[in-house]
Amino acid sequence: MTGLLVSLRTPRGIAVALLLVGLAVLPLLTQAFDQRYLLSIGTRVVIWSIAAMSLNLILGYGGMVSFGHAVFFGVGGYSVGILAHHEVYSGWVQWPLGLLICATWAAAVGALSLRTRGVYFIMITLAFAQLVFYVGVGLEAYGADDGLNIQRRSTFSGLIDLRHRPSFYWLCYACLLATLWVVWRIVNSRFGMVLRGAKANETRMLALGFPVFRYRLTAFVIAGALGGLSGLLLANHDAYISPSMMSWVKSGDLIVIVVLGGMGSLTGPIFGSIAFFVLEESLKPLIDLAHKGWGEYWQIVFGPLLVLVALYARGGIDSLLGRPARGGGGGHD
Repeated sequence: MTGLLVSLRTPRGIAVALLLVGLAVLPLLTQAFDQRYLLSIGTRVVIWSIAAMSLNLILGYGGMVSFGHAVFFGVGGYSVGILAHHEVYSGWVQWPLGLLICATWAAAVGALSLRTRGVYFIMITLAFAQLVFYVGVGLEAYGADDGLNIQRRSTFSGLIDLRHRPSFYWLCYACLLATLWVVWRIVNSRFGMVLRGAKANETRMLALGFPVFRYRLTAFVIAGALGGLSGLLLANHDAYISPSMMSWVKSGDLIVIVVLGGMGSLTGPIFGSIAFFVLEESLKPLIDLAHKGWGEYWQIVFGPLLVLVALYARGGIDSLLGRPARGGGGGHD
């Protein structure tokens, strides 16, 4: 905790603190300026930040390039949607069960895929994700590729009303802070040091006697559960689930967000999510102004921007704020 407090005294720490405060008061600002549609975008930014942080744990700190991470998005979402379809609306049932399923699936996938390296690991994680994607497409009882509407959001014995948009936003924000704290604790612990050491030099860590496979598998399971949490939230936000939640395109978007914000950086995924959605929402109308109907091809402009970040800001947006203080959870390579 001392390291975190020290980092808040630096310009970079102050910028991060202002960002978190800004996100905390977003519902009040959107209400004050009567721009309530921005609250929906802000909620999606927070949810995707959680998913990106979960991927960053294994990609940025562990060096595991998973190209199927969106599957946990989908599994978490389907846990809510399928139970709601059978009139089980209690969040006390939906959420723990969803997290358990995601963690179990991550353990199964990780136990097999972590026995490989490099491009083989990428392909196996993609293959498992596509397997679940096509299972979702084949679930006729739950809408197949048309998806399934969720009639009621999760309930928590009247403690919180998820239909109230500001309340739901603050719940998502609380989950973001909890995820931030969990990842910070992990990467600054002995466990996190071993994980980062295995990324830098696996052979040396094995020679020192560390069971690298078990450490990586544990990180993979934790990342899967956190990814499932974002899926639970997204299903409640959209009141809709579909196989597209776990397509390889979504996994690619998550990798782009992590790279854009800064791999191996604690707050990089938050910056990446904000930049991704701001660019998406602003480039579409700007391109439409130049030529009506071309806004849907906003990635034509976004792609070169991402290349520039990769070439001239290898630590992502987060690196532009300077190096993190020791113990602040940074770890740019």
